[in-house]
Amino acid sequence: MFKIVISRSNPMVHTQFKLQVKLMRTLADHHTANACLFPVCALHHVAVTTVEGIGNTKSRLHPAQERIAKSHGSQCGFCTPGIVMSMYTLLRNKPEPKMEDIEDAFQGNLCRCTGYRPILEGYRTFAKVSGSLAWHRHGQHVYRDSWLDVGSEYLNSLLQTQSNKQQKQLCFKGERVMWIQPTTLKELVALKSQYPNAKLVVGNTEVGIEMRLKNMLYPVIIAPAWISEMNAVQHTETGVTFGAACTLSSVEEVLRKVVAELPPYKAEVFQAVLEQLRWFAGPQIRNVAVSSFTHIIGKRTITMDEKFFTGYRKTIVKPEEILLSVEIPYSKKGEYFSAFKQASRREDDIAIVTCGMRVLFQDGTNRVEEIKLSYGGMAPTTVLALKTCKELTGRDWNEKLLQDACRLLAGEMDLSPSAPGGMVDFRRTLTLSFFFKFYLTVLQKLSKNYNGTVSAAREVLQSCFTKIPFQSCVLLQEVPRGQAVEDMVGRPLMHVSAAKQACGEAVYCDDIPHYENELYLTLVTSTKAHAKILSVDASEAQSVPGFVCFVSAKDVPGSNITGIANDETVFAEDVVTCVGHIIGAVLADTQEHSRRAAKVVKIKYEELKPIVTIQEAIEKQSFLKSIKRINKGDVKKGFEESDHILEGEMYLGGQEHFYLETHCTLAVPKGEDGEMELFVSTQNPMKTQEFAANALGVPSNRIVVRVKRMGGGFGGKETRNTILTTAVAVAAFKTGRPVRCMLDRDEDMLISGGRHPFLGRYKVGFMKNGKVKSLEVSYYGNGGNSVDLSYGVMDRALLHLDNSYNIPNVSSVGIVCKTNLPSNTAFRGFGGPQGMMIAECWMSDLARKCGLPPEEVRKLNLYHEGDLTHFNQKLEGFTLRRCWDECLSSSSYHVFWSCLAGALVHVYTDGSVLLTHGGTEMGQGLHTKMIQVASRSLGIPTSNIYISETSTNTVPNTSPTAASVSADINGMAVHNACQTILKRLEPIKQSNPKGSWEDWIKAAYENCVSLSATGFYRIPDLGYDFEKNEGKPFCYFSYGVACSEVEIDCLTGDHKNIRTDIVMDVGTSLNPAIDIGQIEGAFVQGLGLFTMEELRYSPEGNLYTRGPGMYKIPAFGDIPTEFYVSLLRDCPNSKAVYSSKAVGEPPLFLSASVFYAIKDAIYSARKDSGLTEPFRLDSPATPERIRNACVDIFTKMVTPSGLGNGFENLHKLLTIRPSARARHSL
Repeated sequence: MFKIVISRSNPMVHTQFKLQVKLMRTLADHHTANACLFPVCALHHVAVTTVEGIGNTKSRLHPAQERIAKSHGSQCGFCTPGIVMSMYTLLRNKPEPKMEDIEDAFQGNLCRCTGYRPILEGYRTFAKVSGSLAWHRHGQHVYRDSWLDVGSEYLNSLLQTQSNKQQKQLCFKGERVMWIQPTTLKELVALKSQYPNAKLVVGNTEVGIEMRLKNMLYPVIIAPAWISEMNAVQHTETGVTFGAACTLSSVEEVLRKVVAELPPYKAEVFQAVLEQLRWFAGPQIRNVAVSSFTHIIGKRTITMDEKFFTGYRKTIVKPEEILLSVEIPYSKKGEYFSAFKQASRREDDIAIVTCGMRVLFQDGTNRVEEIKLSYGGMAPTTVLALKTCKELTGRDWNEKLLQDACRLLAGEMDLSPSAPGGMVDFRRTLTLSFFFKFYLTVLQKLSKNYNGTVSAAREVLQSCFTKIPFQSCVLLQEVPRGQAVEDMVGRPLMHVSAAKQACGEAVYCDDIPHYENELYLTLVTSTKAHAKILSVDASEAQSVPGFVCFVSAKDVPGSNITGIANDETVFAEDVVTCVGHIIGAVLADTQEHSRRAAKVVKIKYEELKPIVTIQEAIEKQSFLKSIKRINKGDVKKGFEESDHILEGEMYLGGQEHFYLETHCTLAVPKGEDGEMELFVSTQNPMKTQEFAANALGVPSNRIVVRVKRMGGGFGGKETRNTILTTAVAVAAFKTGRPVRCMLDRDEDMLISGGRHPFLGRYKVGFMKNGKVKSLEVSYYGNGGNSVDLSYGVMDRALLHLDNSYNIPNVSSVGIVCKTNLPSNTAFRGFGGPQGMMIAECWMSDLARKCGLPPEEVRKLNLYHEGDLTHFNQKLEGFTLRRCWDECLSSSSYHVFWSCLAGALVHVYTDGSVLLTHGGTEMGQGLHTKMIQVASRSLGIPTSNIYISETSTNTVPNTSPTAASVSADINGMAVHNACQTILKRLEPIKQSNPKGSWEDWIKAAYENCVSLSATGFYRIPDLGYDFEKNEGKPFCYFSYGVACSEVEIDCLTGDHKNIRTDIVMDVGTSLNPAIDIGQIEGAFVQGLGLFTMEELRYSPEGNLYTRGPGMYKIPAFGDIPTEFYVSLLRDCPNSKAVYSSKAVGEPPLFLSASVFYAIKDAIYSARKDSGLTEPFRLDSPATPERIRNACVDIFTKMVTPSGLGNGFENLHKLLTIRPSARARHSL
């Protein structure tokens, strides 16, 4: 989602704000906004700045661009322009920001690659620390005028000219929508009378999404953003009145000033509003969103009470009325107000449950004169607990009131078990937890001497939402003493594309300029999970302007059968087997026209019973054929010798890749012999080429696949890109014209699959001291509707079932379930995280069963050097125990308690080198590392070497860029190609030993020496036989240890990641900065997997969590407040290029340390309820799962089976623990 900066004149700013460097501040307010939501029509009278406008690689970078590039904060780069513009805006508005300002500026920005740490560290250099500025550049102080935008004078002049012009009503007409922008209240009233059903829009944050993603149409839109009365702020005797067009950011700014000036008792409501705004979306939304909601009210005053909402998104407002302003009142003496919310992610604007609570006491007493309790998320509208409030009025604010209030709320705030949105017990529990927090907050304010209760109240107020400044440290490896300065291997070389990415110059697939006569494709997909197709009717689509044709199975010139196991189709013909199954595609002249046409294609189905979950597949024995087993030792005997036997199961949910760049393909037919050029965002050019050729019925040599770079991949573009690419190729073949398609986020999530959900069932035997003797485990993976890579994923899970523990007796089985979901596929870790997570589950539980510290039991069971794994591979160079000791020491733990690759090297007569290899760049720094390898191999500077792209016509038949081995295999291929060049140059170098590289190349050319060479490499001796349990499935092992500390809010289920320490063995790093970035990025992605990211499906197989509105990945505020990463030193790996190791996937699982720290904290909270036995906690550990696991009086009150216990123990309310903290190492 790209960001722009909107600048508009502000007369107040003109006269009040000057910079201290004697430069007049810009005459404008600057705000970031989401370009995809902000209408072009609304940009009249404002200046727009994009990332290209503040700096570039041809002249100079703006410091906001330079810092993120040099701090290694740009990997795939797709999110980088948006982050740069957020920082740029902050600097324009606040030249001397605090670190907290910087962190707040990035709310709403998402990055899937970096883990956020390097971005924050890079921009920390702008922060004001202890009265001084930390701005340095190349070791020298940076004057502020060096980063102030060079276009300021022009911008000011432009806005000044616009502000002096008389405003006029504007009207923009499109094919289906008319946009009107009035300038006076009189014009607005007239327009509303003329168009009573017109939609009023100021920020477009809701309407933009509805029109773009929900297929809603508003023929007339009125935009009153420039009407002066609707932007006015008035301070009255009773409160502050905001015009209906005031943005949330302006409301926030005004209230902060008011709070600073008012006595605290008058600012209770304002403080609560500010606290909620702090966690409401990001600045990009708050900068344009308004508080006036949907309709408008005019010459009458309406109180927002229990009668205000009449239905879902319906109020008592009449269609012809216009809202002029909203008043937020001052609070009185003896009046207290609080607001709370719980969301899937802290900064989310959509809450699971939210509430506002107000109480007014009789003068000088603690007796309730008036009380209001309102809740959102408990009904289609905001609801007031009227019965509870009536009962509490006139009562003293004491423990008896608390008990009665909880009893009354439990009855009044009821939900049907089938209530929309689910999470019924959790939502009901939150209503009680919020009131408990409110009670303690008010109690603390009333008196600081209530026996025992004030400390509890303070603990609640110091909740997980308290912000702590971010801290981090990374420890790199040192290059060997004496290494040449120009030898860049082992040095933290900046990502070769970082500067281009920071300036918006990096070209991604959809950035390729449009071809003449190009068409746009939109997919038509199934809305049923399992059904027969009775008919497909595209006749209505033909009436849409720009429509060209409809493409389906009958248009495939070659084979309609596709997929890794030949069990998929390019287009469904008779049966659909998942929601999102591609049935056809519409081609039109523009993206908008093709989308409109696709939406009116009518499909009739005969529905069949779908299988959605693993449990349903087990019941119906719906499995894919290949079932794998690994057995070692005598499991039965191991159980007989064990002191204890523990049985259990754990479920791990799937995960959406959420690469920032969705699937994208541009197909360009060449017009001769079936030739076609495919520009694709893919990790797998070879399979993309093969599948397209197969669908078109031509040899692979007629298809060229080109990959410049990807905006993230993570395994999701290893095979699943082909379902789009083959459809686009068929369309281009049929029309003979270039065809382009880039999926919307909701489309991508619907059709492309993700990480395999797993169910693990285990039985483990162990001794009293925690030593494991025997393990029996069954893994079930949800493969979806086709094989794809599911067998490989399950194989990897079985090979990782031990994690790092020596288990003498093992019996395991892995079964892939066939369901009616989109085929799940490769994802960073490729089954390993699922296998290891279940191992850590039983390890955690058996430690509790033994009553021993988990870290002691884990260390007791760790492998040693020379041990055999359960798949009988010997451990050599076993550094895990070193990692373990270093990590626990640095974190003060005890104080707290098939692979092959090719390369092609061209050396040109000027000495420059063009390098091509079989790997693709998706942000992981592969191209950067390959340049470093070639630089050392050839003995030339990295500046002499360039990589343009990956393509099938330069390096054929390559492995996909996956499994973390791309640097290993492509690095060796590059090295081999370079050695070939050097061998040819040897006679020339001997004849002129003092010559330069350029001299030798020139002489070689003159002597007709070939300056082009290919390289090839395959990993030797790999292979494993599951039947015999012998062989070598891995070339070498990677090791890492993490220790994480968390705090959970026992009342809401929220948690805060306090600190994480990581020690990782990466061999001798090729580029420590890139490797650190991979470790942090993988860790944060795993943080999402294990604590946040939850895919929810309906029983009919529909994905509920489509798009960022419902599916939450970690944001800046979710990473550990203290984040320390170090690379293990002096551990060279003899089995990879220049002694390095793979690093892309292994660190992901280290984030499980956060999950098990959460579980330890829950265990601590459960002890207060007398529960000490192991308990089940499935992944991800969402607020719902955490809160429900923290069993207390509130959870018992809302659970039917526990109602009696809950009410009987109301007298123990003040013994409830508000929060718990724990630390865990893995």
